[in-house]
Amino acid sequence: MRSRAGRRGCYIPAPHSIHAIHAHLGVPMDALTTYLEQHRDRFVEDLKAALRIPSVSAKAEHKQDCARCAAFIADHLKSLGMTRVEVVPTAGHPVVYAEWLGASGKPTALLYGHYDVQPPDPLELWQTPPFEPTLRDGKLYARGAVDDKGQVYMHLKAIEAHMKVNGKLPVNLKVVIEGEEEVGSENLAKFLRDRRKQLDADVIVVSDTAMLGPDQPALTIGLRGICYTQIEVVGPVKDLHSGHFGGAVRNPANALAAIIAGLQDAEGRATVPGFYDQVRALTADEQRALNALPFDEKGFIAESGAPIAWGEKGFNTLERTTVRPTLDVNGMWSGYTGEGSKTVLPSFAAAKVSMRLVPDQDPAAIFKAFEAHVKRIAPSGVTVKVKDLHSAPPFLTSPDHPMLEAARRALKRAWTKPPVYIREGGSIPVMATFQETHDLPSILIGFGLDDDQVHSPNEKISLTSYHGGTKSVAYLYEELARTT
Repeated sequence: MRSRAGRRGCYIPAPHSIHAIHAHLGVPMDALTTYLEQHRDRFVEDLKAALRIPSVSAKAEHKQDCARCAAFIADHLKSLGMTRVEVVPTAGHPVVYAEWLGASGKPTALLYGHYDVQPPDPLELWQTPPFEPTLRDGKLYARGAVDDKGQVYMHLKAIEAHMKVNGKLPVNLKVVIEGEEEVGSENLAKFLRDRRKQLDADVIVVSDTAMLGPDQPALTIGLRGICYTQIEVVGPVKDLHSGHFGGAVRNPANALAAIIAGLQDAEGRATVPGFYDQVRALTADEQRALNALPFDEKGFIAESGAPIAWGEKGFNTLERTTVRPTLDVNGMWSGYTGEGSKTVLPSFAAAKVSMRLVPDQDPAAIFKAFEAHVKRIAPSGVTVKVKDLHSAPPFLTSPDHPMLEAARRALKRAWTKPPVYIREGGSIPVMATFQETHDLPSILIGFGLDDDQVHSPNEKISLTSYHGGTKSVAYLYEELARTT
């Protein structure tokens, strides 16, 4: 879930186990559920093995780790009984492809996930090492625990359960697990287009999203897109003594600060001309559905650690994080930042700036407008370059499809509360590509929580989410089989 933000949280007590629910109702568990319950501890250990591999796609020094992780997952898929498994090289990190097509007359699901993870920095803020998975208070801490290795392993364990209990899957299954989601999925589109026929399916299934709360499952029907940029400001050709040259030449760090200050007004709106022109307004039904969600704004803000809610004037926090676009600085650097003092006037300053986009904003058009705006407001005396690092359009699907109804039934079986439809603030670049290459109904069935620290130190997954998610996707395969 690179680029993952906007998780919703209601802070409801965790659900009872499936075993406890069945016991309370006097209903015997079926063989599949029994298997899932009996192997819970081993499922956690299997996930830990994958989490120990530092598959950080953004850093060149982890290239071999990414390749090792791809091979590790491919070997695991083979051990589960998938009849075809490949590690497919790309210009970047490899793609894992697997299939099992033994369910004659049943639908074919195309499962997507990713094995790459975000950099763990800053390391000093982790309570335990990011690639040494650690259990504390019913939660598993490690980089990738929820984004996305934990959610991938929910499916792998669901596949295992069906194979062990029934000797087969209830549906045909094709699996694509990539290694570049956290850096924009640059090489995945070519893989999908090159294998367009091989990847024919009836539905796309993705688990890289969130629940609405610990006991409130959700199906995500919308994701924001992204335009991720880098601003570079150059002044003098080398660092200068700030006593000799301070006041004589433009300081690039000061210039960058002025540019950033000019990107947003006091009411939280981006100042890029035309930025909001293509934003699609919600229909009355969409607005009512959004307003009806049990969103706990106070708890959500408290989880962030911020003192108060803040954002675009005229919209509430739920709207700001799901259906409104944003512009945010993600990082800045310039000059001397080490211990002690060094009176330097830097020659270079840079910032990474991301924009989350909503229907019908076009990332290419947004970048063009952003680049022009940055250069327009840049002070004189410096040279400014704006780079488009990666982008993805927004994603929106209709909930009115039998495949999504099958997902609703699966979630009802696994959790104590019925699922709701939500939009998320984050981005999954491949969803727009899937719409282009396959144009299929998409089930975004995810199990992250607001406090999972995605992309931050101390990322974790709740074991309640992990085991509940595993049951949910195991049931999903059964429910999809019933759509024929």
